[in-house]
Amino acid sequence: MDHDTGPGHPERPERIEALLPLALDHPGVVRVEPRPAGGDEITLVHGEGHFERVARTRTVSRFAFDPDTPVSEQSFDTACLAVGGVLTLLDDVMAGRLRNGFALVRPPGHHAEPERAMGFCLFNNVAIGAAYLRARYHLERILVVDWDVHHGNGTQHAFARDPGVLYVSTHRYPFYPGTGALDEVGDADGAGYTVNIPFPGGVGDAEYLEAFHTVIEPIALQYAPQLVLISAGFDPHRRDPLGGMRVTEAGFAAMARSLIDVAERVAAGRCVAVLEGGYDLNAIRNSAAAVLAELSGAGGPLPPPPAPSCARPILDAVRAAQRHFWKFV
Repeated sequence: MDHDTGPGHPERPERIEALLPLALDHPGVVRVEPRPAGGDEITLVHGEGHFERVARTRTVSRFAFDPDTPVSEQSFDTACLAVGGVLTLLDDVMAGRLRNGFALVRPPGHHAEPERAMGFCLFNNVAIGAAYLRARYHLERILVVDWDVHHGNGTQHAFARDPGVLYVSTHRYPFYPGTGALDEVGDADGAGYTVNIPFPGGVGDAEYLEAFHTVIEPIALQYAPQLVLISAGFDPHRRDPLGGMRVTEAGFAAMARSLIDVAERVAAGRCVAVLEGGYDLNAIRNSAAAVLAELSGAGGPLPPPPAPSCARPILDAVRAAQRHFWKFV
């Protein structure tokens, strides 16, 4: 909460304040104390120059990397703690002390490029987590699913040539930051290990769940990841002021259950969600609670997906773009 973005900024400390009761009071939840990540860990993804630029903001009361990404004196330390919280949680999951988890951290990360802070993001929490898993635990296959309403350009670019990380994104398109077209499938040895599902504005649970059942699950099971990471942005929620989508709490629960099922089938249950966007406080609190209930095994029966879905042409195009790399029934 010490990361102060200034008055009126949507990525504000109240986002975490709204989620604290989930960490403190939710039955069956074990609270993991974070630690600050070190420069050697953050530079698994980011250049040393970028790390030093962010570190220098500790000496100024106000600075902005761009109009969307202001910082305060405490922002660097908070961002290091956010990364370190993700890494601590991954350590506990890899050691078997926890089966899965949810890192309720800010600032978010998926827009942060190796040499650039942008889109409210300073360091790429999920990308650093994936790189850390590969460096420390020598995992060969990590799945990152990003359901934030904005495309995770930083995560995609970090692993565009790396078959050891499969990046899958559902997002509004065209929309900020302008990346995420369905023909962006990765490069060189990483071709086929980037999957983009670009939705128009206004879609909701039916379209997202059809994407999960007919595209994401089949690809994920063929890839057989050793751990599943979720970039859990709640700005596709129908109440969100920035997203323009219509996903509900039940939709997020169903998406989470889909990925938890994948993790149970091929990754020994290892699944870690990391908070990204989401700017309506009621929506983020209720949606995060729904995902946490799924992770803790307390989720109830899910309603059948609403019908009909208007996503079929988009998903057909995604499958066509990915058919050289994955099999679809």
